Amino acid sequence: MEYEAITYAVQGTTAIVTLNRPEKRNALSLQLLRELNAALLDADEHNAVHCVVLRGAGPHFCAGADLSEFSTQRGPEYRGRQEIDDDVWRLELGQRLRIALFDMHKPVIAQVHGTCIGIGTELAWFCDMVIVADDARIGFPPVRDLGTPPGSMWLYHCGPQWAKRLLLTGDSLTGKDAAKIRLALKSVPAAKLEAEVMRLAGRMGLVDPHLLSANKRLVNLGLELMGARTLQRIGAEIDARGHIAPKARAFRETMKAHGVKYAFQQRDAAFGHDYVTVDGPDEPLP
Repeated sequence: MEYEAITYAVQGTTAIVTLNRPEKRNALSLQLLRELNAALLDADEHNAVHCVVLRGAGPHFCAGADLSEFSTQRGPEYRGRQEIDDDVWRLELGQRLRIALFDMHKPVIAQVHGTCIGIGTELAWFCDMVIVADDARIGFPPVRDLGTPPGSMWLYHCGPQWAKRLLLTGDSLTGKDAAKIRLALKSVPAAKLEAEVMRLAGRMGLVDPHLLSANKRLVNLGLELMGARTLQRIGAEIDARGHIAPKARAFRETMKAHGVKYAFQQRDAAFGHDYVTVDGPDEPLP
């Protein structure tokens, strides 16, 4: 398959999938998600591949959804975005394409650098292990004005209190602090990130892929018994509910009238300092 929005390569026993829209900070378009899904299925079927590394081209991992697609219409004979069921349908479509990271038999490591925010975090949290750069930015600022994380995996990674602390404010964490609350396996200096990820991938390359699959599925079935898959379905419904909140409607109108950048600036201005700290008091708002 020819890819445009991603790149795919096999290096030894590791398949490397790279989000390849650096001019858009690797924002997730429907084309990118469909190509990502196809590449993951290819890697899962390829006998030489033991594990997958998911990373982003350029200075960022993923800056979330491509909001320029929000108003895209295929015509009156197709679903729009006005009715709540249409919104849920589209959210579930995105979920099905992303959750292949969780469902595929072979393990996936997310290699996160730069910005990893919004729906970009959903890609990372569906992976089996996340290794981040110390200075990465991790967060879900769309909870301030658009809705909720439809992937709904925050609870399973960092627990209820930190999930609420981040999702009730839209504040961000550094990669180093994200690792402290278990949103990531570990953080390392940015210059050492790729080597760290590939070293781990190489170690899994020494293990029979059928055993890798058995152990991944054992842990993931445990997550499913804790409701992880059911919460995805609920997550789409709740996110669609969030989309009809007055402030969410106002944000979309601002975005249409003045553009995405202006809408973000207006949204975030009152929050001032955007980062929460794990150790010690947060910096006060100006």
